[in-house]
Amino acid sequence: MTGFGAPSSDVGLRPPADVMRLARMGSSFQTRLSFMRSLIRRMGRENWRFERQRFDVDEDGYGVSVYVTHTPERSYSLVIFTNELDSDKRTDRVIAEAWDATFNLFDGIPDDGDIERLSVNTPKQEAGRFLPSELVLARANKSLRLFEHIVSCLADGKQPDMDLVSGVGYLMRTTAVYGSGKFGCADRARIAERPETRGAFQVEMLAVYLFRWFTIDLVEHVARARGKNRAVALNDEIKRYLGIGNATGLGMAPFLIKHPVLIHNWVNARETALARVRSLKQPISGSVDTFRKTVKTAIRHIDEWQVDDVIQGKRIAELQKDVADLSEWASGENLDQDFPWEAIFQHALSRYSLEGQELTVSLLLEPHGALVDDLADDLCADDGPGLDPAMTIGQVRDLIDAHYRWALDIDFDAPSAHQNFWYYSEDKLEPRLSARNPEYGPEMEMPLAIGRDVSELSQALEQSDKTQSVGRFLLRHPKFRHIIRRIQTVARHPYAEINDNLIDAGVRPIDMLRFKLAFFGASKFDPKSDRWTRICMYQGAPMPGELAGADIDAWAFPVKLVISQ
Repeated sequence: MTGFGAPSSDVGLRPPADVMRLARMGSSFQTRLSFMRSLIRRMGRENWRFERQRFDVDEDGYGVSVYVTHTPERSYSLVIFTNELDSDKRTDRVIAEAWDATFNLFDGIPDDGDIERLSVNTPKQEAGRFLPSELVLARANKSLRLFEHIVSCLADGKQPDMDLVSGVGYLMRTTAVYGSGKFGCADRARIAERPETRGAFQVEMLAVYLFRWFTIDLVEHVARARGKNRAVALNDEIKRYLGIGNATGLGMAPFLIKHPVLIHNWVNARETALARVRSLKQPISGSVDTFRKTVKTAIRHIDEWQVDDVIQGKRIAELQKDVADLSEWASGENLDQDFPWEAIFQHALSRYSLEGQELTVSLLLEPHGALVDDLADDLCADDGPGLDPAMTIGQVRDLIDAHYRWALDIDFDAPSAHQNFWYYSEDKLEPRLSARNPEYGPEMEMPLAIGRDVSELSQALEQSDKTQSVGRFLLRHPKFRHIIRRIQTVARHPYAEINDNLIDAGVRPIDMLRFKLAFFGASKFDPKSDRWTRICMYQGAPMPGELAGADIDAWAFPVKLVISQ
């Protein structure tokens, strides 16, 4: 907080018992620390250069394209293959075997041999063969309705209908973006120490950003081919408004359990940023006006957030009331008091829904980039610490009491408490959640039932000598090795654990999906069930030619434009 004066009130961080509950996690919003936001800032700060190196596509947009970004130290290339796709093969499900577009993020500049090799393998996706020169493997399908609408309008010399543009928000949506060693692509260790890719999911987010640029070029190209001299280019503001869609399902959920230290670092950074803002006795110059302006923009953004899901629709309706109240409350003298941001936070905590509270967190961070943006550098992690065999059983029991009271309060003898189980599907090796069936056998279950495992361990520890070492205990009970190591890890990283039962009858996996996607920077969550959702990425973000602008970070809550023909 150098340069802002030491706060005279230390509000502390929100406790994990509040933050890491599924209901609150499932109400998350992007913040200025989200991965897309931090990547855009880096692009602008370091003057990354962008070029369309190759665009060999026919009049229908089918062919091969290469889009390159040059960072201060190296270059990355997105190699894209587009082809005609029968409508009966177009699906967002992981079982799909063909897509409108498939692409790789290539480490460097590919030569003709690289592109020939990728042309054979990339359209096959998981069935292809890839090298460490490939950092990302991904695929996407068109939003046929919006893509065709924009092509028809531009070909006829008109701009598209903004109501339809707003209702969809993207020309294509990804159905998987694989990195970190998947299917032979480069392992995370290959790029972990590079400044531009050290942060979480930066190569994946770069691939999506370049692909967004390609989709806009593609729709203009097809329109020009169809309309000839009548065709017009897409309005620059509409280009900026268009993002990239994504369809995400259960495959994302286990990541939150498998990487506890990383998840702690994400949440700890956000909570530290919030505490810094709440601790300010007086507002930084200009921050109050920025906050009020951003709240008004957020009102419009939320009004345009349309979903078919009944549960999410009701939550949005509550959120609209919350943010309207926030705008009114912050418009008067309430912000003239000491610690005004803490006053806003407490007002939201006492009156708003969980969605309203978490939106308030995002809004509080928005005017304070100079105070909090440095925390975006901490959103990565090495492997977690190893097992400490010298710890005593008594110390382990103390850690359980301190960090896993939520698990001990669950009656796992109740059928509803263990109704579900997680497993890998046989065809695609993708995570699935299903009602427990004795015929399946425990050998199929993924180790995601943390609460149950802690409960079983606690019962076993009650029969053991408190002074006995963990090492000696595990010689007799090796099945508890993973959960003891986890307990020891969480003691050092308190935000590492979801404080809920992930095999309960009432668990909603979509809460985990939204939590993770919000850290990516996603917006306009559109649940299609409690197990998968569509989102929009980079909506409102500056295009490559706009990254030198005065304020490239003012796209947190994109709103529909009014375009005159």
